[in-house]
Amino acid sequence: TSTTTSTASVPRRPALPTASTTTTTTLPPFTVLGALPPGRPLSGKVIGIDPGHNGLNYTDPGYLDQQVWNGRAYEDCDTTGTQTSSGYSEAQFNFNVATYLASDLENEGAGVVLTRSSNNGIGPCVDQRAEILNEAQSVVAVDIHADGGPPSGRGFAILLPVADGPNDAVIASSQTFGEDVLSNFSATGMPVSTYDGTGGFSYRDDLAGLNLTTVPKVLIECGNMQNSTDASLLTSTAFQQSAAVALADAITAFVG
Repeated sequence: TSTTTSTASVPRRPALPTASTTTTTTLPPFTVLGALPPGRPLSGKVIGIDPGHNGLNYTDPGYLDQQVWNGRAYEDCDTTGTQTSSGYSEAQFNFNVATYLASDLENEGAGVVLTRSSNNGIGPCVDQRAEILNEAQSVVAVDIHADGGPPSGRGFAILLPVADGPNDAVIASSQTFGEDVLSNFSATGMPVSTYDGTGGFSYRDDLAGLNLTTVPKVLIECGNMQNSTDASLLTSTAFQQSAAVALADAITAFVG
């Protein structure tokens, strides 16, 4: 994964090449959980959670290959995600952590917006996920992933947005939120990435989820599924729950 620090002007959206084909999709309704109960740390706040990929993405390559505008260029609608050597999917990990996190946030009084409500579907596309979080007016959002890095590499990385037009107003606040995530996620026992970014941070301008989201947001790669030590943690219920607690603590610190 490359680190991007360019401040070059944002390109305009070009027309898709005539050889490309796209499929029109309907934006799914976002799912808001929780009743925003009063008197708790996150009362009255709506938090966005984007569990990356989906469990049946692999069944529809045509859907995944749709080209969507990410703010700078066209990219695939989505991918299947990675998996461990034993076949445990990133999509399942992402959804498990998102589910635990949603519960933790609700207990703190928050309403929760999920970009998908199960792990047995396809999509939505990455640009639609950003739109879901924007339309819900969430106060902060986190995109949950696990990486498929080099087998020798370990650790978590926090991907942060670069000014891209739509997200210009939330670059500084996303950095602040990322620092909260870094300090809290270190308590899970997962080390900072040895191969992605520097000091736990990687700045990216090629991801629709960061380019197009207009609320403070980071993407976290919670570990490397291709590394056997990381994989043993990522497939553990205890680690998934501790990852959720760390993210909930970071969100509470940021919002508070």
